[in-house]
Amino acid sequence: MGSGGGAGFGDDWGAWQESWDRQQEWYLPDREERFRVMLDMVEALVGPEPRVLDLACGTGSITARLLHRFPRAVSTGVDLDPALLAIARGSFAGDDRVTFVTADLTDPRWPELLPYGHYDAVLTATALHWLPEKPLIALYGGLGPLVRDGGVFLNADHMRDAGTPRINAAERAHRLAAMERAKAAGAVDWESWWQLVAADPVLAGPAAERFRIYGEHVEGDTFPVEWHARQLRAAGFAEARAVWSSPSDSLVLALK
Repeated sequence: MGSGGGAGFGDDWGAWQESWDRQQEWYLPDREERFRVMLDMVEALVGPEPRVLDLACGTGSITARLLHRFPRAVSTGVDLDPALLAIARGSFAGDDRVTFVTADLTDPRWPELLPYGHYDAVLTATALHWLPEKPLIALYGGLGPLVRDGGVFLNADHMRDAGTPRINAAERAHRLAAMERAKAAGAVDWESWWQLVAADPVLAGPAAERFRIYGEHVEGDTFPVEWHARQLRAAGFAEARAVWSSPSDSLVLALK
């Protein structure tokens, strides 16, 4: 227990990271596999010492895995969520390889807040699905100038194909049944995790600000892989396709 005490973990940032990972894995049991493939592609295309933009970084999950695998990498994490950024900043305090920036990705001026003008790789996972179609297209358009020639953008997210309704329904029913079994065995879901954060003396303030900004968790628009690849090519990337997929999610790679 960190010095904050109370209902959660206080300032024990490692414990918060662990609890976040377990909560996310309740929804995404293959979460680590998508991270592995993401970093494989970073290494293959831009090498083991990349300058990375961790987009909608949350607690810094991608950055943690990036630096574990590539100790000479540097990372800029961008997010708007005060509570998740508090965990991220606490987790990486004193690490001069990492910078965190508070920014609203729907504001077209957000790149002006970054410490670098160009990045070898921009990485994001399970985050951009909360954006509706027009803001997501605008975000993709703004990423083109941020990625250097030969650099990459990788987005692992929900990318269901509306053209396969029976497959989608069967997959969803199977996945939800597995989630219910895990919850009965003690798994913590999104709502319960945020209740823990809101009750913690160290994070209660950032959590209250987070709920003021976002309100209830809402989904944006979900599009198939081909839609993402098309938008990324329109944004200035030369090539774009899926490099990994599960029954419900895909990892799209765009090469500048």
